[in-house]
Amino acid sequence: MKGFFSLLSIVYMVTTSFYLSPGKAIVKNEISTKKIERVATKSEKTAEKAVSSSEELYKSITFEQGHELNEEVFFKALTGFENLKKAGLLNSESHLLTVCDFSMSSNTKRLWVIDINEKKVLFNSLVAHGKNTGEEFATNFSNTESSLQSSLGFYITDATYNGDNGFSLRLLGMDKGFNDAAYRRAIVMHGADYVSDEFAAMHKRIGRSWGCPAVPRDLTQPIINTIKGRNLLFIYYPDQNYLSKSEWLKA
Repeated sequence: MKGFFSLLSIVYMVTTSFYLSPGKAIVKNEISTKKIERVATKSEKTAEKAVSSSEELYKSITFEQGHELNEEVFFKALTGFENLKKAGLLNSESHLLTVCDFSMSSNTKRLWVIDINEKKVLFNSLVAHGKNTGEEFATNFSNTESSLQSSLGFYITDATYNGDNGFSLRLLGMDKGFNDAAYRRAIVMHGADYVSDEFAAMHKRIGRSWGCPAVPRDLTQPIINTIKGRNLLFIYYPDQNYLSKSEWLKA
């Protein structure tokens, strides 16, 4: 019997050891899960803080009533601005956002130049899209030479020059596959007589360029002289392919 009880004790010890081990693993897993949860919560708070800051900035900007830049488009432009600045591609002192919202009718003032330091709109203007991008509304975009289409994405403004369209501003496309052929295609900002309310009244839409974001003649020099020299230009359209692939839109 003594030998029997000794054997029973050994069985009990082995059994107890077997059940204790998983218990310890569970405790470790719980601790690990809690750590992950704390990291996720901190990340969420950082994201919420960034959104809150962007919202406050947007609300502080004085837009003309009825001519407000869409809030989501502003957030996207600001995200690209911050990412390009971190990458050292924008002027370190840059504080200007130039945004073209090509989801809007070309008969509306869909270009904004915003001073985010002063929290005010410097210009709100008509702007043309490419001939093969659409009629009144833009629908098709391309990065291909001779397509006569506009290109989506983030640009950095470069130097000015006088060309066939008069005073013009070179643009450097920053989105690979979407607008990085802009310089080679001679996609620039310039003035055009067909970008006017008078032209729109006569033709039911303003005129169209060969892919350039053309602006009214009387605003050409003021706008270009304001935004030249490594500032940001963002041409927006709700194209999910572009929005999901642009490296500059990643938070």
